[in-house]
Amino acid sequence: LVAPGVYHERGDYKGPHASGGGDEAGAGVMITTPGITLRGLDRNKVIVDGTKPSDDPACSSSPGRQDFGPAGADGRALGRNGIEVFKTDDVTIENLTVCNFLDGAGGGGNQVWFNNGDGSGVSGPNSFHGAYLSATSSFYGGPGAPAGSYGIFVSNSSGPGTIEHTYASNQDDSSYYVGACTDCNTVITDAHAQYSALGYSGTNSGGHLRIEHSEWDHNKTGIVTNSQNNDDAPSPQQGWCPGSTTTSCTFFQDNDIHDNNNPNVPGAGSAALGPVGTGLVIAGGRGDTVRGNTIHDNGAWGVLTVPFPDSETPPPISHCDGGTPNVLGFPCYYDDFGNEVAGNTFAHNGFFGNATNGDLGDISGQNTPGNCWHDNTDAAGVTSAPAGLQATHGTCGVPNAGASLADPLSAQVICDTELLGPCTTFNYPRTTQVVMPPLERQRQMPDPCSGVPADPWCRRHGGSGHHEHGGGGHHEDDD
Repeated sequence: LVAPGVYHERGDYKGPHASGGGDEAGAGVMITTPGITLRGLDRNKVIVDGTKPSDDPACSSSPGRQDFGPAGADGRALGRNGIEVFKTDDVTIENLTVCNFLDGAGGGGNQVWFNNGDGSGVSGPNSFHGAYLSATSSFYGGPGAPAGSYGIFVSNSSGPGTIEHTYASNQDDSSYYVGACTDCNTVITDAHAQYSALGYSGTNSGGHLRIEHSEWDHNKTGIVTNSQNNDDAPSPQQGWCPGSTTTSCTFFQDNDIHDNNNPNVPGAGSAALGPVGTGLVIAGGRGDTVRGNTIHDNGAWGVLTVPFPDSETPPPISHCDGGTPNVLGFPCYYDDFGNEVAGNTFAHNGFFGNATNGDLGDISGQNTPGNCWHDNTDAAGVTSAPAGLQATHGTCGVPNAGASLADPLSAQVICDTELLGPCTTFNYPRTTQVVMPPLERQRQMPDPCSGVPADPWCRRHGGSGHHEHGGGGHHEDDD
């Protein structure tokens, strides 16, 4: 239980990643003991701050205040993670803020990280819970410079896990991330993602997975799930229930996905290729269900299903599982199929005005089953590319194909993402100056003393359930 204060935690300077040793970023706070609950008494005033200790305001954007992490063996700064739960079970983190932990030569940049074996290619049971968390950064040094990478990050976990009542922003990859789990058993609910390259990113994550009842706005792209031949092995991204190729267990449902038209956000790596102005993208994914969402005011497309041509050199752990090697010069190519987009409400999407912009877009090869689209509504009429998508592709579980790679829709998507380089052929907004809005006050945990044994901060009065909060102050505790 943590009193209000600003905590410049530096556990990574004392552990195996101290200056001159190791090659991976450590964490300011590392949890390796099962059954721990780390809880702040005030979500907005308990701040785990990645900047250098100072009496200046927390989460400073000043370049001189940033802490890029201890030096690795080659002398380069390794980067830093904020609070990391490493390969341990039944840990809860709640009711606090984490900011300005930046990436570097050894990775890092994760504000809150539930890490069950990142890069191992293996996922396993690992129960976790995050609630009433705020994760942000105020610093961006420009392309290739250190930045916050992920707000709340889950890797290689098959759960069960829940992330609820949270907010994340200003990350150069994504505000929320779930990756490297074929059966994730994870729920993200009541989340709010803003001002990041991607609001949500999920690489090779599927099975039992729900992203629901959340808001995604003012990102470059709202929600992206994809297959990729990287260290989040094994690929592909597959939403079908384990053992099935017909029944989906991955749901993007009941979300408010709007105004994701912001090019002036941090961006790095493949996340920077997210198509600006797009609400939700399935890139090389299969078996996902998109239902019951309200998707509006996205300038390019509301929902877009596309292949993912992976151009990165894969690490030794990855072998293009589920993909096709050497297609169009790409080391690994993942087609998208078997996805269902149904019962969503659309409004005012596609206002960038390019020929294929609108509510729905589908690029895919001939597959069994193909993607299907039905019962989506727009008061002004559902728009799609190819045209009439709900009429031609309204039946699920049957063979079909979307637009081909030679279709104008493909040229539009490639231009929007700038996959092949700068593109001014069509009308898509480009970065002028990255803006990092400050964190606003967020909703508190109703009773931070719930379940806490009586102590000086949580004094109980008889059986009334009344609590008094004491203690506090400004803290710079490196322990």
